[in-house]
Amino acid sequence: MNVRDASRQVSGGIEADIAVIPSSEVTGTKGMNEWRKRMTVRVRSPPLGGKANREVIEFIEGITKCRAEIIRGHTGRQKTVMIYGNAEEILKALEASL
Repeated sequence: MNVRDASRQVSGGIEADIAVIPSSEVTGTKGMNEWRKRMTVRVRSPPLGGKANREVIEFIEGITKCRAEIIRGHTGRQKTVMIYGNAEEILKALEASL
């Protein structure tokens, strides 16, 4: 399984499905969750007051160099993130982060 299996190309960029692990020791990707068909992202922030969501967005924007926003799953650990920009470049950046 790879990033392409957990994302969809849409007008203006891609939608990426991720599984978030909050309150981790490090921020970064942990690979792919094959069972849920999502990329796993660890963040140091706790899931309180939107802190983990903000860190997820900062992390995704940092590795893709593109604007991103959570479009589904604001209160859960399974999220869909819209990443705006060239789909192929975004996918290559996400794959390189694994």
